[in-house]
Amino acid sequence: MKSSRLISILLLLQTRGRMTAAQLAEELEVSVRTVYRDVESLHAAGVPLYGDAGHSGGFSLLAGHRSRLTDLYTGEAEALFLAGIPGAAAELGLGGHFVDAQLKLRASLPAPLRDHVDRLRARFHIDAPGWYAEDTDAPFLPQVAEAVRAGRVLAVRYRRWKEPTDVDRRLEPYGLVLKAGRWYLVAGPGPRTYRVDQILELDVTEEESDIPDGFDLVAHWRESQAGFHARLHGGDALVRLSPEGAKRLTGEAARALAANGSPEPDGWTRATLPIESLAHAHDTFLGLGADIEVLEPAELRARLAGTVARLAARYGTTPPPPRADPTPPPRRP
Repeated sequence: MKSSRLISILLLLQTRGRMTAAQLAEELEVSVRTVYRDVESLHAAGVPLYGDAGHSGGFSLLAGHRSRLTDLYTGEAEALFLAGIPGAAAELGLGGHFVDAQLKLRASLPAPLRDHVDRLRARFHIDAPGWYAEDTDAPFLPQVAEAVRAGRVLAVRYRRWKEPTDVDRRLEPYGLVLKAGRWYLVAGPGPRTYRVDQILELDVTEEESDIPDGFDLVAHWRESQAGFHARLHGGDALVRLSPEGAKRLTGEAARALAANGSPEPDGWTRATLPIESLAHAHDTFLGLGADIEVLEPAELRARLAGTVARLAARYGTTPPPPRADPTPPPRRP
């Protein structure tokens, strides 16, 4: 909507200062020509907006001008209340601030919209961690968060998975990421990613951290995640899946099944699934029991056949004899 876009232009200029037409167009996902038309509309409405030509030019609001843009659309109010995760704010030491901010936001809404948001909050609850995620204790998270905000170097004792497990590190914090209920610190040099719950000791120094110019935390995290998933794909396996087995697939395997699965006359589905390694695929596919048949690679099929044979021998059809009771019955008097 044009009215919403005009408000967005005013908010951008109020918060960021001078911006070029190209920058506004990129931010609003419209053409530069549309931005110029919107600026003319704002001029006509009496908004003290002016533009400078040249390489360093752009649009600015008159110094000291502030628009009272406190009205929210219903969708905007819903998004603000549903986007906040109280648990994450509390873990960062900002729980009280989060509650205060929501109270102020709620108080600023008109009565009908306030009632609507209250009903919405009663119907939606955000629980970010997965069902089987273990509870992680990250006692140094508030200090790490403060170091990120203040731009201070950290001296930490960190536990990693390979030997030597406990190492000392000097970290320049670039940002914090919450992924599936677990906090990760992206820090230099590198940058590299560290699990906050694996920090054993921590000291916030007075040294200022030096974040590289142009570093984008969101873009870096997306790239690192893409690289992580690419490294996980160590090969492929040709399998047959029963209807129940197909339902139980998740993640990359489920997406691969949807993309290349081919139904067969007996109701099963033939598909090529990505695997991380033979060992990992062996453990994963074994969990599907009789609802999967691995056709290729031959080595994986042989591994599974060997495991199944050993299990069949261990759990034969003849039940083991009952164990003798080591406690003798009491003697009769």
